[in-house]
Amino acid sequence: MKVHELSKRLGELLVERGKLDALNLDRALRLQEANASERLGALLVRTGMSAERDVFEALSAQLGVALVATSQYPDLPVLDEAVSVKFVKESGALPLHEDPAQLVLAMVDPQDEYVLSAYRLVTGREVLPRLAMPSELEAAFERLYGTGKSSMDQIVGEVETRDGEEDNEDLAHLKEQASEAPIIRLVSLIISHALGARASDIHIEPFENRLIVRYRVDGVMHEVESPPRRFSAAVISRIKIMASLDIAERRLPQDGRIKLRIQGKEIDLRVSTVPTMHGESVVMRILDKSGTALDFVTLGFDPKSLERFTEVLMQPHGILLVTGPTGSGKTTTLYTALDKLNNPDLKILTVEDPVEYQMEGINQIQVKPQIGLSFANALRSIVRQDPDVIMIGEIRDLETAQIAVQAALTGHMVLSTLHTNDAASTVNRLLDMGMDDYLLTSTVNGILAQRLVRTLCTHCRESYPALPEVVAELNLRKFQPADADPTSPVVLYRPVGCSECGGTGYTGRVSIVELLTMSDAIRALVMRHVTAGEIRVQAIAEGMQTMYENGLCKALQGTTTIEEVMRVTRED
Repeated sequence: MKVHELSKRLGELLVERGKLDALNLDRALRLQEANASERLGALLVRTGMSAERDVFEALSAQLGVALVATSQYPDLPVLDEAVSVKFVKESGALPLHEDPAQLVLAMVDPQDEYVLSAYRLVTGREVLPRLAMPSELEAAFERLYGTGKSSMDQIVGEVETRDGEEDNEDLAHLKEQASEAPIIRLVSLIISHALGARASDIHIEPFENRLIVRYRVDGVMHEVESPPRRFSAAVISRIKIMASLDIAERRLPQDGRIKLRIQGKEIDLRVSTVPTMHGESVVMRILDKSGTALDFVTLGFDPKSLERFTEVLMQPHGILLVTGPTGSGKTTTLYTALDKLNNPDLKILTVEDPVEYQMEGINQIQVKPQIGLSFANALRSIVRQDPDVIMIGEIRDLETAQIAVQAALTGHMVLSTLHTNDAASTVNRLLDMGMDDYLLTSTVNGILAQRLVRTLCTHCRESYPALPEVVAELNLRKFQPADADPTSPVVLYRPVGCSECGGTGYTGRVSIVELLTMSDAIRALVMRHVTAGEIRVQAIAEGMQTMYENGLCKALQGTTTIEEVMRVTRED
């Protein structure tokens, strides 16, 4: 009964954290009753109801024992002469660090008194247990005591024993190889490791002598362990089969979608392939619905920016544009805006390519250019559906822009995105497309430009006094709170790295934004076709806080670093 109560508390903690739903918890507890020897955490991971990291982070909180970070495992065996390899393996406990007074031990079960007593007896020291994820402990053991082969090496070795010949371009051979168990496991491993690393994108890039796999984590690319070059065709063919793409077509770009359930999560992968000099390059965008918070404060909007943005959003008609490069969070901001507007009093229609997240109560249309359902054609039809709010995934051409303008002129609120560097240059971009200046000034209510910066890990970030030269050069005192002491040093923060953030010092990202509202003075400038710089100066004079300034405010609050703000913005 005691074990069952402990299991229930772990499950409830996972439900509270949003890592497990109540229905799956009930199922898991019933399964555990049928097999009392299996612990709930192991059962949740085995059945795919929860991710291993989520389970062990919850266990860490429940037991009050720190979780071991990957970077904390030693490069060489500790106590290798005093403790046998067999005991280390069977006990599920790996020595991490020793000094004259104590021994730090990575354990799958930090409450195992027999193992703790054994290490106390052998070393004569105090033993400090740390919680270890089984997969990471196994990998560390293999590296320190075993063959040194990773999971990927083992799968690759299995493929080599099954088929020693080089990959060829024969279609039948590719289909056969892409359907073999080792290649299927190899692709699953690449995807599951990406989820474990909190990646937003997976890049698989063939070059002349090697195949490179890279993950984009918090906006920064990281190269990871990759299969040998000869498996390039088989791996890419497997991904194309999963995305229902034509594996015989290697000369043209293709787009597809994969739906998976991995680590207890429903995951959508948006797949893009393009032909390169040495084969097809594949990018998979990971769309994790459970990881998307539709809340402006969570996204990084400060009270002043949110108040101004909400004022523009709540206008009865007109156009609100969200701009920025690919991967800057534009779509998430639009979905959050739709979530705020979504109520029974309004009819909301969207035209998207693709529909990234399905929202209850909103009519969403997937663009299909191959059958003639383009943005422009879909928009012509939905205007006759009597919507109050229309969301266009992206304004890509003049025809789409013109229909958006017509919809705004006839009493609709139109939300859309555009690829531009900042808010002011969006006006010039629309004029370059061919939009009439008088239509632009009479329909566009506001333009929000944004970027994403990495947020500092709150468990390990470190404060430090900024150098006087930095304070003067960046004019940091201007962005301090009004009640700040002007004589005290300006405090900034830097990343350190700990088990909570995987040693990077950062965890997650937030938006830095600038909102240009269409005033009479700016309308007059647009009608004169002035430069983006002149529009920007006027907007700042009217109270617009630039992305750069918004970023400096977040750096002073300890949300991010000055270096991150500099990385994603450029202040002229």
